[in-house]
Amino acid sequence: MSSENSKNAFDLLNQKKEEAKLGGGQKRIDSQHKKGKLTARERINFLLDEGSFEEVGELMKHRSKNFGLDKQQYYGDGVVVGYGKVNGRLIYVYSQDFTVLGGSLAEAHGEKICRIMDLAMQNGAPVIGLNDSGGARIQEGVVSLAAYADIFYRNTRASGVIPQISAIMGPCAGGAVYSPALTDFVCMVQNTSYMFVTGPNVVKTVTHEEVTSEELGGADSHASKSGVTHFAYANEIECIEGIKRLLSYIPQNCEDSPTKLVYRTPETEVREVLNKIVPKNPNQPYDIREVVDGIVDEDSFYEVHKDYAANIVVGFSRIGGRSVGIVANQPSVLAGVLDINASKKGARFVRFCDCFNIPLLVLVDVPGFLPGTDQEWNAIITNGAKLLYAFSEATVPRISVITRKAYGGAYDVMNSKHIGADMNFAWPNAEIAVMGAKGAAEIIFKKEIKEADDSDAKLKEMEQEYANLFANPYRAASRGYVDEVIKPEQTRQKLIRAYEMLENKVVNLPKKKHGNIPL
Repeated sequence: MSSENSKNAFDLLNQKKEEAKLGGGQKRIDSQHKKGKLTARERINFLLDEGSFEEVGELMKHRSKNFGLDKQQYYGDGVVVGYGKVNGRLIYVYSQDFTVLGGSLAEAHGEKICRIMDLAMQNGAPVIGLNDSGGARIQEGVVSLAAYADIFYRNTRASGVIPQISAIMGPCAGGAVYSPALTDFVCMVQNTSYMFVTGPNVVKTVTHEEVTSEELGGADSHASKSGVTHFAYANEIECIEGIKRLLSYIPQNCEDSPTKLVYRTPETEVREVLNKIVPKNPNQPYDIREVVDGIVDEDSFYEVHKDYAANIVVGFSRIGGRSVGIVANQPSVLAGVLDINASKKGARFVRFCDCFNIPLLVLVDVPGFLPGTDQEWNAIITNGAKLLYAFSEATVPRISVITRKAYGGAYDVMNSKHIGADMNFAWPNAEIAVMGAKGAAEIIFKKEIKEADDSDAKLKEMEQEYANLFANPYRAASRGYVDEVIKPEQTRQKLIRAYEMLENKVVNLPKKKHGNIPL
């Protein structure tokens, strides 16, 4: 090839690459910025380590000629895909480009996403999807639907094998919502992103409800009401930084372990602040997050599903540099009872940690399951069983600390020794019983109380008798259900040593295709 031909070939390549980088053109890029949104490429640049991104399929185009699509051909077909590094770790990413045909998904667009997901599976690295799409490209008909299904299938095959994270950076409607729903974590941006199966106009037509996109499927609605999204961020930069932080707690794949940070042990791990958090009055609330902060490495707790089912707290943290997943009853909300939403939230988080070899810490202060017709008719039995199943199924190191109450079936469910917990600690004021002393006394001593001259005094006497026998951790300890009763200040030290002891834990499960979790 002559130098002149080479120059022309290089110029043509550069021209095509520059055209690809412009997506739908400068006018549409400006429109994206006016909405407070970044472009697909800008998002990737903020996510990945500088200079690490390698694009795949940059010059792909759609092949359709229907309804004028032959006059709307853009390089990349509305999605930027490739691989790079986040804090030095290999990551695969796809970022939908709303400036190209509204980021709509069709054949070539879907092929690019599937290609990157296949590479991620073959090489055992996380996939991050930055979603900003108007949905299926109607002009391509059933081909668009097929492309969605191809992605859904890969999401499902990848589940539990590699971490999958979805960030919703714009509209996500109809079939587009199901791929994020199949991934491990969903992040949304307040006021600029939304998710729904059917939009406000369809809702109004079918049910006559007047509702805005934000009310129906905005970040705050899904973070607090539906639980569809795990994280809601104020803007896209915060969202991307949140994804980076999330990745720091989780491994590359199911065969890998989370990165253990270098931890320099201080002279003492005693945390005296823990002695003062739980009130002496067993009915007085407190914030379990204070207990978490007193146990974990400084500023390491990253809460998941913060605004949903607040009666249970879940999130990632580090103890002695080791990544752990925390599940904790929250006494300051509904007294920490387990209900439908809390059970689902906890079960989902436990299963993720078990998939990816993240040890579990369970902080127990639970008075039972929430009673009522609403709970029963909406299947608290089946939903509560999800949390029970998740803990029973988990093979990662599992440690429980009973900080105060552990009553009834909820005691069993919250990672008790009987469902396979490795180590169970209890604080001295812990109460491990079928129910509270007053309720138990009213049932057991019903006849004596009724026949007594002073029924109130008799109730208090019987209540105290029951409390002396059961409202403590020592009966459970005498049976081996609790491994050790410890002072709160000792908790961190005990956990560091226990997790170190359990580091090489191996569990051989019965051979089966998969269990049948009560869905």
